[in-house]
Amino acid sequence: MNLSEAKIRAEQLRELLIKYGHEYYVLDNPSVPDAEYDQLLQELVMIEEQYPELVTPNSPTQRVGGEVLEGFSKVEHTVPMLSLANGFNEADLRDFDRKVRQAVGDDFSYVCELKIDGLAVSLRYENGLFVQGSTRGDGVVGEDITVNLRTIRSIPLQLTEPITMEIRGEVFMPKKSFEKLNQIREQKGEELFANPRNAAAGSLRQLDPKIAAARNLDVFLYAIGEVEGKTLTTHSESLDFLDQLGLKTNKERRVCPSIEEVLTYIAEWNEKRPTLSYEIDGIVIKVNQLAHQQKLGATVKSPRWAIAYKFPAEEVVTKLLHIELSVGRTGVVTPTAILEPVRVAGTTVQRASLHNEDLIKEKDIRIGDYVVIRKAGDIIPEVVGSLADRRTGVEEPFRMPEHCPECASELVRLDEEVALRCINPKCPAQIREGLIHFVSRNAMNIEGLGERVITQLFEADLIKDVADIFQLNREQLIKLERMGEKSVANLLNAIEASKQNSLERLLFGLGIRNVGSKAAKILAQHFETIDNLQMASEEELQNIHEIGEKMAKSVVTYFEQPEVHELILELKEYGVNLTYKGPKVQDSASIDSIFSGKTVVLTGKLETLTRNEAKEKIENHGGKVTGSVSKSTDFVIAGTDAGSKLKKAEQLGIPVMSETELIAELNK
Repeated sequence: MNLSEAKIRAEQLRELLIKYGHEYYVLDNPSVPDAEYDQLLQELVMIEEQYPELVTPNSPTQRVGGEVLEGFSKVEHTVPMLSLANGFNEADLRDFDRKVRQAVGDDFSYVCELKIDGLAVSLRYENGLFVQGSTRGDGVVGEDITVNLRTIRSIPLQLTEPITMEIRGEVFMPKKSFEKLNQIREQKGEELFANPRNAAAGSLRQLDPKIAAARNLDVFLYAIGEVEGKTLTTHSESLDFLDQLGLKTNKERRVCPSIEEVLTYIAEWNEKRPTLSYEIDGIVIKVNQLAHQQKLGATVKSPRWAIAYKFPAEEVVTKLLHIELSVGRTGVVTPTAILEPVRVAGTTVQRASLHNEDLIKEKDIRIGDYVVIRKAGDIIPEVVGSLADRRTGVEEPFRMPEHCPECASELVRLDEEVALRCINPKCPAQIREGLIHFVSRNAMNIEGLGERVITQLFEADLIKDVADIFQLNREQLIKLERMGEKSVANLLNAIEASKQNSLERLLFGLGIRNVGSKAAKILAQHFETIDNLQMASEEELQNIHEIGEKMAKSVVTYFEQPEVHELILELKEYGVNLTYKGPKVQDSASIDSIFSGKTVVLTGKLETLTRNEAKEKIENHGGKVTGSVSKSTDFVIAGTDAGSKLKKAEQLGIPVMSETELIAELNK
């Protein structure tokens, strides 16, 4: 393009990027995916490189970060917090490597680190005491968020040495904390956070530190801004020094002697990324030698000795064709977006969650809109928001129906819930979904009786409730599509075997409102038989640890129904076990097992047992299974392809067992 065309396009790009940047960095409410922003920014960079006279002081290419929000005092960084230049492919990384070698020669190495998707912060310690913490802000001036950072337990208030220094890091929200926070917000009818980064940023910008404390934030420290009385020669040595001081760094880092090893590291983590308990959006590559870093220097906005490789976009834009409604086993009517097929994180997505009507209204999502899609936790597709500036006028606002799409019963809101529910107990959709839940892995675990077969049986009027499953016979099953003699025999054997399950599996499978798998086990351990549980009062139930008022009321209400009494009698008649087979709560500590009273972590792929089966067996032998390795962990069970948990266990000297050794101990 010529100069005149370039000027017009540059002005358009600047206008869009300033708008999108303000939404992302200041409002924490992005309207477009990171990939789209990066693409526009790269286009502007190319135009300004070709026509330097078009560069303006307010161009997004000339700035580091966002503006300081009102409500916090300003903090001037003694050493600017520059942002990193981005790389999007192998060619970008090799070009970076070429420039480094031209400047410093071949005698150097790189340090690769996971790029945490959070909020950059600076921590200042004086004589070993934490005195101030701030956000990056615009790179020169940030926000004083000391009171909120003090609530993060992984940030020590005192270092192991009385040293004065400034440290940079990334505050983030773990996936589990993010999911829990959004569940709470959904229950309260509040707007959900789009991703863990926004949730972390929003938490640190709360004026009430109690809110930040409740959000379970975490931090990884990754650089030293300045330090008094300590000489360091490499970046890897700096990170080791932070470890010595009691600061939290990411242990997945690696020193790579060449760009080839950098590319290998990136490929490994592109595959292992879903296994992490936190979100990452790329890999940071830094020249290891600090003298080389100083020689390479920096531009106005980024250092020349580091680059951030960005993973392929996890968010994309597509068109919302229409909204489909489904009825779950508890009667909740859930809207689902039907989309023009689009690739997201390696898979084709045609459906995405919209959660509820209130969320659709808050995000102003309309049928016919172009919408932003992402995978929550890299697994479940959901609609982040709509692109209102792409509307043509034919888009239609969505309204939830007043009646159930399956049985036409009136929909209601219970207890000020956000969700609309069908409360008709004979609603076919609820019955079908309840049956699917009953046979699922975490409930009765009847292999071969999945959603497809349940739907066939239900539509053929062969099963109406869960008791009917236990009277199925060969003649009924052999008529089903894709069911041969072997499949029928295996399914009947699985149904027969499920009759011997311990009570907690049945309780969870029954789908009692507010009773999950953990609560089902607590109830089964306490009452031992379903008859005892049926007779329990709300007061008795509330006296049990972890059983609250809402759950107690749900249990009593469920067992008061005459239909439930009839169901229990039928289950007894068909020989289904209705007693608890595991160890009693009071006996767990005295069980003669190596796992009794011990904390165990499972990692990697197990060949003989499923993860849930292994967890259940360990708990039945008096052990407690947790999800992360720490100093309090007693054993780690490592299957194939075990990753960071195994590595951490080895570093901490925690005993590691193979699956074969686990089974041998369980069989003693």
